[in-house]
This record gives sequence, C-alpha cells and structure tokens, in this order.
Amino acid sequence: MIVDLKEKECLKLLNENYIGHLGFISKSVPYVVPITYYYDADHHSIISYSGEGHKIEGMRENPMVSMVVDEIKTVNQWRSVSIMGEFEELSSIDAKYLLHKFSEGVKQNILRKEKESHKFISEFSSKISAHGNPIVYRIKIAEITGKYRKG
Repeated sequence: MIVDLKEKECLKLLNENYIGHLGFISKSVPYVVPITYYYDADHHSIISYSGEGHKIEGMRENPMVSMVVDEIKTVNQWRSVSIMGEFEELSSIDAKYLLHKFSEGVKQNILRKEKESHKFISEFSSKISAHGNPIVYRIKIAEITGKYRKG
C-alpha cells in the first residue's frame, strides 16, 4: 500500500539525507541531475553549490525547479519526497556562510547514516576551485509532498 507522508515526515526525510535529484528546464528541455544538498530548516530551503555550467545557466533562465529525495530499501519498502521551489543564487557573505552550513550539515548526515567520516567535502571544494569559485544556491521550498510504501 502506498500512503502519503505528512509534511513533518517529508521534512525528516529531507533532513536525514544529502543526495537528491534536481529537475530544471534549460532551453525548453527538462533535465534531472543528482546533487549533494543540505536541508536548511531555519530557512525551509535546500542549500547546494556547483561550478558554472549548464545546470546553473538553466536555473538562471528558469528559476522554478523540483527535487526528489528517495530512500529505497526494496521494491515494497521505500519513501520519497518531492519538492517544488525557486532557485536563488547567493553571493558574498551569505554564500560563504551557507556553504559552511552545507559542509557541516552534509558531514553530520554522512556520519549519522554511514557511521564513518569522509573527506569528500574538501575534495569537492578543491575540484570546484580548480574551475573557479563555487556558485552557492538555495532552493526556496514552495511545496513539498511525499509517499511511502511498506510491506
């Protein structure tokens, strides 16, 4: 049986994870790409970052985006959350502060979920800095829905 998640359960799923699939439109074509994210409960938004490129250009053109986060154990046991929201590019002190919040939040989620520490944040940062400054962005959540199937 597939059942709706309550908003509180949707937010819990977002908060406990750090990998999602971001949907955006670029030149009238839909795209879906995996991203690493952090749910910022204080601002009810998703924080992420990227290098300059197709994804950022597309979201600048059309800031309305969607994102899906799944936890799939089996075909009969899963939870999924969909959000719809608006892309906002951040700059200066806001970008630095939220990039730090993103980094710390993702590290904590990995520690909690996988019971191990990773150095991947610094690896991401060094890869992005080789291609210029990271573009930090927020997705302001306008709508959130979720489903689950168990048993």
